[in-house]
Amino acid sequence: MYLLIVMVVYILFAKVFIDWKRWKEFYPTVQYYIICNLLYNFIFYQHTLWRYKAVTVSWLNHTIIEIAFSLFILPVVIMMYLQYFPKGRKKYFYIGIWVAYFSVIEWIFTKKGLFVYENGWNGWWSLLFNVISFVIIRLHYKRPAFAMMISIPIIIILLYFFHPALHELK
Repeated sequence: MYLLIVMVVYILFAKVFIDWKRWKEFYPTVQYYIICNLLYNFIFYQHTLWRYKAVTVSWLNHTIIEIAFSLFILPVVIMMYLQYFPKGRKKYFYIGIWVAYFSVIEWIFTKKGLFVYENGWNGWWSLLFNVISFVIIRLHYKRPAFAMMISIPIIIILLYFFHPALHELK
């Protein structure tokens, strides 16, 4: 039930806050982030760092929630974030607001048992990940090739620290 409520809220956000005449401008960055997010879920399928947990119905598992998040919520968030991105020093505050927003929502979901940390991940890692994510989203929007090049070492670092198969190679 909560997933439906969250999706309805973000659909309303999309209707009110997004200039849909500009969707093609944001599409490559939305696509990039969705691909990265789903790739994480594929690579870490058997060893998640975090997962969504439904408390209402048994069939609502991490995979279904993640697909809804990736296809409905992320595009709205990314388009809103990029559409209103300010110039000058205000951009640091703006990024901070989005990082705080995502981190607080995650904290609330964690406290309610709807979001679970696993395998060494915690709220501090998520905070750092949110900072990196919002910086990379903006960077991808402005300089896609450079953002993809920067993403590769970030992915390698995450794999090294958190994927157990890589620890067996030592």
